[in-house]
Amino acid sequence: MNSWTEASLRQLYMQIYHFLIETDSNVIEIWCELSDIPFLRQLNKSEVRIIIGNLNFLSFKKGNYVQYIIINKILFIIEAINILQLDIRKITEIINYDGFEALIKEILSKNNYVTTKNFRFSDKSYFKSETSQKRYEIDIIGIFFNYVLLIDAKQWKHKDSFSSINKAADLQYRRAIALKKNPEIFSMLIQKLLGNKLNLRKRLPFILIPIMVTLEENSIKINNNQIPLVSVYELNSFLYELQNNLHYFNIISVNKVNIQKRLF
Repeated sequence: MNSWTEASLRQLYMQIYHFLIETDSNVIEIWCELSDIPFLRQLNKSEVRIIIGNLNFLSFKKGNYVQYIIINKILFIIEAINILQLDIRKITEIINYDGFEALIKEILSKNNYVTTKNFRFSDKSYFKSETSQKRYEIDIIGIFFNYVLLIDAKQWKHKDSFSSINKAADLQYRRAIALKKNPEIFSMLIQKLLGNKLNLRKRLPFILIPIMVTLEENSIKINNNQIPLVSVYELNSFLYELQNNLHYFNIISVNKVNIQKRLF
């Protein structure tokens, strides 16, 4: 890739972006032919293989005796955010809401978080009498060592009011409280994501961190209840700096988990 200039790579990314913007936002992996991307069309086969081999959002696949290029939209967005320097909202127009959640999940995975999406649980505690809610759903959960991120993904725009964002963040905090007050469910979640062969004593207490991840950047980075409001563009740096900033956030400690009838 050293032979390709920054300008030429930006040109390639821009052509791929313009191609993807015309595709179905419900589809994550797009099949295309070499002729669909002008930059690739002018290269020889060896040069195309080098490009495909060095860009993790591109791959080859054969179908009907034709070799197609597969573009993974989620991986493309992660790379294109910095290279194209476009408004994040423009880049994410190529995916739908499920794709937005998948993008957040992929960023977590690249930061060594074990993740799951759309975690639903029934409230079996007395807490339901305080919330009048029997079922909860958390969009994305990511665990790194003893940090448990409980993420509510929102494709909000600048026009959305802070009061709406603030209220939604408070609801996410309630989901975190409900999860703690259902220790069997929390223990099952930990077992599902981490397994039961790890020495969990070294991880206690688990720190539940409810956060909001939004499409666009907000001038306000934390709500009235100290729940962080993070744009997807800033998510990577938020994860990197989490340990240093933890004291700013409203976190919840879980001191015991029950794995296979053993209390740790």
